[in-house]
Amino acid sequence: MNELPRSVHMLGICGTAMTALAGSLQAQGVRVTGSDEHPYPPMSEHLAALGIPCNEGYRPEHIPADVALVIVGNVIREANPEAAEMRRRGLPHISMAEAVKRFAIGDRHTVAIVGTHGKTTTTSLAAHVLVELGADPGFLIGGIAKNFGSNFRVGGGAHFVIEGDEYDTAYFDKTPKFFKYGPRTLIFTSLEFDHADIYADLDAIRTQFAALLRGLPADGRVIACTDDPNVSALLSLAPCPVSGYGFGDGADCRLADWSDDGSDAVFVTQWEGRREPWRISLPGRHNALNAAAVIVLCRGLGHEPAAVQAALDSFQGVKRRQEVRGEVDGITVIDDFAHHPTAVRLTIDAIQRRYAGRPVWAVLEPRSFTARSRRFQAEFTEALAGAEHVLLAQPFVSDYSAGVERLDTAAIAEALRARSVPSAACRSADEVLERVTAEAASGDVVLIMSNGGFDNIHERLLQALRKRQRTAAKPTGASVPSPNSEPA
Repeated sequence: MNELPRSVHMLGICGTAMTALAGSLQAQGVRVTGSDEHPYPPMSEHLAALGIPCNEGYRPEHIPADVALVIVGNVIREANPEAAEMRRRGLPHISMAEAVKRFAIGDRHTVAIVGTHGKTTTTSLAAHVLVELGADPGFLIGGIAKNFGSNFRVGGGAHFVIEGDEYDTAYFDKTPKFFKYGPRTLIFTSLEFDHADIYADLDAIRTQFAALLRGLPADGRVIACTDDPNVSALLSLAPCPVSGYGFGDGADCRLADWSDDGSDAVFVTQWEGRREPWRISLPGRHNALNAAAVIVLCRGLGHEPAAVQAALDSFQGVKRRQEVRGEVDGITVIDDFAHHPTAVRLTIDAIQRRYAGRPVWAVLEPRSFTARSRRFQAEFTEALAGAEHVLLAQPFVSDYSAGVERLDTAAIAEALRARSVPSAACRSADEVLERVTAEAASGDVVLIMSNGGFDNIHERLLQALRKRQRTAAKPTGASVPSPNSEPA
């Protein structure tokens, strides 16, 4: 581990990984400050709970006079006022990913979870199970793991568990972040086109994953979902042992007999001549695959099935991943981070299975660069078609939107209505709120999907539904006595 700086200032501190790093540094005795443009829950709340100050907006004077190091998140552009001040003052600075390697991972065995989908859930599950098994890992997660109430852990064990993101590192380093972490064990969940702002096509992304696999050490290990053909096509590049998992016949660890009874999902694995039953509280076949990856990891480390299952049983999930935010008047409100068409489709399917027989409202805010571009117009239409009701907010507008042909939400809604799916393109979160409050009925499930704050729509909706319930409960037509009238 490198020597820790006495103080750091973090640009883009409310990013999911940045927040985790901030907490880890503070826990190791570093004074941490930071700035962000539009802080929103749960990360803004997490920073506040840790007592880490977050300046709203970027101003040169936010950088402390005595700061020892500036850590730059990948959301920051070269022209950012604090980045410009950092350079003017000649302050030492590094990227978030480099800081993670230096000050969190060090020389520990990195278990990196990579892929287009499932990284946060799989990372959280792996971290939780290893903690329960007594391995004392460190971890950084792109979400708040409910078991820990946190997204980081310093840990003292031999392993460090982290999400390995293929997004670029910083404005001064355009290589993917996952290279920085030096993984020895790689869990590879999926591979699709994403991040249209930095990758031209799937081949451009595939090239980076191919380089990652080639660079693994000979004593490393790959645990890969062989159901994904894009993943399978790259596995021969790894110079170390590969264990495949999936529902398909080609998997080393093959899943079978999966079912979801509305409470627990159950499945069996067939692996190395053994047939072992498992259960998890997470809905959806994709989460069974995420759990299987963790099972293969832990069985490879020598842990017994009963101990692994006991750890799986106590997993509480991750904030903003199919998280039930509340229920009012029989209407369940769920928050999810899904923003890629595949994730949207899988999430809708999982919620429909978990809440069988209950109509699902799919509410989508296209917020990521990929989601708000026209590139996935047809795919989003197909992904949303399985819901009983669909509402689309206007694509989020940011500096990155300039010159982008935006997703046509009105056309998606029209195409869905032609397929008899009640749908609407809304001008704002307020209009979404008004429609759901007016039209949702007891028994409905409202699934809200966004990788941003979405104007705090979840809590606002619950408040509006409570108000609606109170209004409906008031008696009508009853005479109200004057406060000065005498009793009869």
